[in-house]
Amino acid sequence: MSDEPKKPVCYGVMEEVFPLGGDGLRHSPERCMACPHKTPCLRSALSSDPEADTVREERIDRAYDAGNLSFLARWSRKKALAGKGKKGKA
Repeated sequence: MSDEPKKPVCYGVMEEVFPLGGDGLRHSPERCMACPHKTPCLRSALSSDPEADTVREERIDRAYDAGNLSFLARWSRKKALAGKGKKGKA
């Protein structure tokens, strides 16, 4: 038998482990901070959930709005995300 604790039901579910807060940013809930699966769970949510690209777009838009990203860099990154989505569907 493995000594590793069993994964919770919420493991890798984007809206459970990385929900959008009232301030428009995503935050992990307090219950996730004490969980031994926190880091791999968030990685799983960001790599497997279809909503993960939305999270990446939100980050790009926030960087652009803050002046940390040029228009062309923003356009290029969003185009790459859109192209990545089409490859997965083909």
